[in-house]
Amino acid sequence: MRSSAVVSGVLFVLLLALVAVGWSPLISFDRSVAEELHRDAVARPGVTGLNRLLSDWVWDPWTMRALAAVAVVLLWWRRERLLALWVAGTSLVAVGLQQGLKSLVGRDRPAWPDPVDSARFAAFPSGHAMTATVTCGLLLWVLALHWRAEWRGWSVLASAAVVSVLGVGWTRIYLGVHWASDVVGGWLLGWCCVVAAVLTYRRRRMAVKR
Repeated sequence: MRSSAVVSGVLFVLLLALVAVGWSPLISFDRSVAEELHRDAVARPGVTGLNRLLSDWVWDPWTMRALAAVAVVLLWWRRERLLALWVAGTSLVAVGLQQGLKSLVGRDRPAWPDPVDSARFAAFPSGHAMTATVTCGLLLWVLALHWRAEWRGWSVLASAAVVSVLGVGWTRIYLGVHWASDVVGGWLLGWCCVVAAVLTYRRRRMAVKR
Protein backbone atom coordinates (compact mmCIF):
# COMPACT_ATOMS: atom_id res chain seq x y z
CA MET A 1 0.00 0.00 0.00
CA ARG A 2 2.85 2.38 0.81
CA SER A 3 4.40 1.83 -2.61
CA SER A 4 1.12 2.68 -4.35
CA ALA A 5 0.96 5.93 -2.39
CA VAL A 6 4.51 6.80 -3.39
CA VAL A 7 3.76 6.15 -7.06
CA SER A 8 0.51 8.12 -6.87
CA GLY A 9 2.26 10.97 -5.09
CA VAL A 10 5.04 11.17 -7.65
CA LEU A 11 2.54 11.08 -10.51
CA PHE A 12 0.45 13.79 -8.86
CA VAL A 13 3.43 16.09 -8.34
CA LEU A 14 4.46 15.55 -11.95
CA LEU A 15 0.95 16.26 -13.20
CA LEU A 16 0.71 19.32 -10.96
CA ALA A 17 3.95 20.66 -12.41
CA LEU A 18 2.81 20.08 -15.98
CA VAL A 19 -0.50 21.81 -15.32
CA ALA A 20 1.20 24.71 -13.55
CA VAL A 21 3.60 25.39 -16.43
CA GLY A 22 0.95 24.80 -19.08
CA TRP A 23 2.77 21.96 -20.84
CA SER A 24 1.43 22.14 -24.38
CA PRO A 25 0.99 18.39 -25.11
CA LEU A 26 -1.11 18.03 -21.95
CA ILE A 27 -3.13 21.16 -22.72
CA SER A 28 -3.75 19.96 -26.28
CA PHE A 29 -4.85 16.54 -25.05
CA ASP A 30 -7.19 18.05 -22.47
CA ARG A 31 -8.72 20.37 -25.02
CA SER A 32 -9.24 17.69 -27.67
CA VAL A 33 -10.98 15.38 -25.17
CA ALA A 34 -13.12 18.21 -23.83
CA GLU A 35 -14.20 19.41 -27.27
CA GLU A 36 -15.12 15.91 -28.45
CA LEU A 37 -17.21 15.17 -25.38
CA HIS A 38 -18.83 18.60 -25.36
CA ARG A 39 -20.09 18.10 -28.89
CA ASP A 40 -21.67 14.84 -27.79
CA ALA A 41 -23.17 16.40 -24.65
CA VAL A 42 -24.81 19.18 -26.65
CA ALA A 43 -26.17 16.73 -29.22
CA ARG A 44 -27.62 14.30 -26.67
CA PRO A 45 -29.58 16.16 -23.96
CA GLY A 46 -30.97 12.94 -22.48
CA VAL A 47 -27.51 11.54 -21.81
CA THR A 48 -26.40 14.93 -20.53
CA GLY A 49 -29.33 15.02 -18.11
CA LEU A 50 -28.39 11.62 -16.72
CA ASN A 51 -24.79 12.74 -16.27
CA ARG A 52 -25.96 15.87 -14.46
CA LEU A 53 -28.12 13.79 -12.14
CA LEU A 54 -25.20 11.54 -11.27
CA SER A 55 -22.70 14.38 -10.96
CA ASP A 56 -24.82 16.95 -9.14
CA TRP A 57 -26.75 14.62 -6.82
CA VAL A 58 -25.73 10.95 -6.62
CA TRP A 59 -21.97 11.51 -6.63
CA ASP A 60 -21.92 15.12 -5.47
CA PRO A 61 -19.23 15.92 -2.86
CA TRP A 62 -21.89 16.76 -0.29
CA THR A 63 -23.49 13.35 -0.83
CA MET A 64 -20.10 11.75 -0.28
CA ARG A 65 -19.46 13.83 2.84
CA ALA A 66 -22.86 12.83 4.19
CA LEU A 67 -21.92 9.16 3.76
CA ALA A 68 -18.65 9.80 5.59
CA ALA A 69 -20.55 11.59 8.37
CA VAL A 70 -22.89 8.61 8.78
CA ALA A 71 -19.87 6.33 9.04
CA VAL A 72 -18.32 8.58 11.68
CA VAL A 73 -21.52 8.56 13.76
CA LEU A 74 -21.84 4.78 13.54
CA LEU A 75 -18.20 4.27 14.50
CA TRP A 76 -18.59 6.63 17.44
CA TRP A 77 -21.71 4.77 18.54
CA ARG A 78 -19.76 1.49 18.36
CA ARG A 79 -17.08 3.11 20.56
CA GLU A 80 -14.56 3.10 17.73
CA ARG A 81 -13.66 6.64 18.70
CA LEU A 82 -10.15 6.75 17.24
CA LEU A 83 -11.29 5.35 13.90
CA ALA A 84 -14.22 7.78 13.82
CA LEU A 85 -11.89 10.71 14.40
CA TRP A 86 -9.52 9.39 11.74
CA VAL A 87 -12.27 9.22 9.10
CA ALA A 88 -13.57 12.67 10.02
CA GLY A 89 -10.10 14.19 10.15
CA THR A 90 -9.02 12.70 6.84
CA SER A 91 -12.16 13.99 5.14
CA LEU A 92 -11.59 17.49 6.49
CA VAL A 93 -7.90 17.50 5.56
CA ALA A 94 -8.79 16.37 2.04
CA VAL A 95 -11.24 19.26 1.64
CA GLY A 96 -8.67 21.78 2.85
CA LEU A 97 -5.96 20.33 0.63
CA GLN A 98 -8.23 20.33 -2.39
CA GLN A 99 -9.39 23.92 -1.94
CA GLY A 100 -5.89 25.12 -1.16
CA LEU A 101 -4.50 23.61 -4.35
CA LYS A 102 -7.37 25.00 -6.39
CA SER A 103 -6.53 28.48 -5.15
CA LEU A 104 -2.79 27.97 -5.58
CA VAL A 105 -2.93 26.59 -9.12
CA GLY A 106 -5.81 28.81 -10.23
CA ARG A 107 -6.51 26.81 -13.36
CA ASP A 108 -9.45 27.96 -15.47
CA ARG A 109 -12.24 25.54 -16.23
CA PRO A 110 -13.30 24.81 -19.80
CA ALA A 111 -15.38 27.67 -21.24
CA TRP A 112 -18.14 27.08 -23.78
CA PRO A 113 -20.52 29.33 -25.74
CA ASP A 114 -23.22 26.69 -25.11
CA PRO A 115 -22.46 25.15 -21.68
CA VAL A 116 -24.50 22.19 -20.45
CA ASP A 117 -23.50 22.61 -16.78
CA SER A 118 -21.62 25.03 -14.54
CA ALA A 119 -19.26 24.84 -11.58
CA ARG A 120 -17.54 27.15 -9.12
CA PHE A 121 -13.93 27.53 -7.99
CA ALA A 122 -10.81 26.71 -9.97
CA ALA A 123 -10.38 23.49 -11.92
CA PHE A 124 -7.35 21.59 -10.60
CA PRO A 125 -7.73 19.15 -8.92
CA SER A 126 -11.31 17.97 -9.42
CA GLY A 127 -13.14 18.17 -6.11
CA HIS A 128 -15.75 15.63 -7.20
CA ALA A 129 -13.11 13.07 -8.19
CA MET A 130 -11.00 13.62 -5.09
CA THR A 131 -13.93 13.56 -2.65
CA ALA A 132 -15.34 10.37 -4.15
CA THR A 133 -11.93 8.71 -3.97
CA VAL A 134 -11.38 9.72 -0.35
CA THR A 135 -14.87 8.82 0.83
CA CYS A 136 -15.14 5.50 -1.00
CA GLY A 137 -11.61 4.56 -0.02
CA LEU A 138 -12.20 5.32 3.65
CA LEU A 139 -15.53 3.50 3.74
CA LEU A 140 -14.06 0.38 2.12
CA TRP A 141 -11.17 0.49 4.59
CA VAL A 142 -13.55 0.70 7.56
CA LEU A 143 -15.66 -2.15 6.22
CA ALA A 144 -12.56 -4.25 5.58
CA LEU A 145 -11.44 -3.76 9.18
CA HIS A 146 -14.67 -5.15 10.60
CA TRP A 147 -16.86 -7.09 8.20
CA ARG A 148 -15.05 -8.07 5.02
CA ALA A 149 -14.44 -11.71 5.93
CA GLU A 150 -18.04 -12.37 6.95
CA TRP A 151 -20.00 -10.18 4.55
CA ARG A 152 -20.96 -11.63 1.19
CA GLY A 153 -21.89 -8.24 -0.19
CA TRP A 154 -18.30 -6.97 0.08
CA SER A 155 -17.50 -7.48 -3.60
CA VAL A 156 -20.70 -5.72 -4.63
CA LEU A 157 -19.92 -2.70 -2.47
CA ALA A 158 -16.32 -2.60 -3.63
CA SER A 159 -17.51 -2.65 -7.24
CA ALA A 160 -19.99 0.14 -6.51
CA ALA A 161 -17.20 2.22 -4.99
CA VAL A 162 -14.99 1.77 -8.05
CA VAL A 163 -17.88 2.64 -10.37
CA SER A 164 -18.61 5.75 -8.30
CA VAL A 165 -15.02 6.98 -8.36
CA LEU A 166 -14.55 6.38 -12.07
CA GLY A 167 -18.08 7.43 -12.94
CA VAL A 168 -18.00 10.81 -11.26
CA GLY A 169 -14.74 11.60 -13.04
CA TRP A 170 -16.33 10.77 -16.36
CA THR A 171 -19.37 12.97 -15.67
CA ARG A 172 -17.21 15.99 -14.86
CA ILE A 173 -15.34 15.72 -18.15
CA TYR A 174 -18.48 14.90 -20.16
CA LEU A 175 -20.34 17.90 -18.75
CA GLY A 176 -17.48 20.18 -19.73
CA VAL A 177 -16.70 21.51 -16.26
CA HIS A 178 -13.29 19.83 -15.89
CA TRP A 179 -10.31 18.93 -18.00
CA ALA A 180 -9.32 15.26 -18.02
CA SER A 181 -6.11 16.02 -16.12
CA ASP A 182 -8.14 17.70 -13.35
CA VAL A 183 -9.96 14.44 -12.77
CA VAL A 184 -6.80 12.34 -12.84
CA GLY A 185 -5.23 14.75 -10.37
CA GLY A 186 -8.22 14.37 -8.05
CA TRP A 187 -8.00 10.60 -8.18
CA LEU A 188 -4.26 10.55 -7.47
CA LEU A 189 -4.38 13.02 -4.61
CA GLY A 190 -7.46 11.37 -3.11
CA TRP A 191 -5.74 7.99 -3.10
CA CYS A 192 -2.69 9.50 -1.42
CA CYS A 193 -4.95 10.85 1.33
CA VAL A 194 -6.57 7.45 1.87
CA VAL A 195 -3.26 5.58 2.06
CA ALA A 196 -1.77 8.21 4.37
CA ALA A 197 -4.79 7.85 6.67
CA VAL A 198 -4.54 4.05 6.75
CA LEU A 199 -0.79 3.98 7.41
CA THR A 200 -0.83 6.65 10.11
CA TYR A 201 -3.80 4.95 11.80
CA ARG A 202 -1.94 1.65 11.89
CA ARG A 203 1.13 3.35 13.35
CA ARG A 204 -1.00 5.08 15.96
CA ARG A 205 -2.71 1.83 16.94
CA MET A 206 0.61 0.05 17.35
CA ALA A 207 1.93 2.90 19.48
CA VAL A 208 -1.13 2.73 21.73
CA LYS A 209 -0.80 -1.05 22.17
CA ARG A 210 2.81 -0.64 23.29
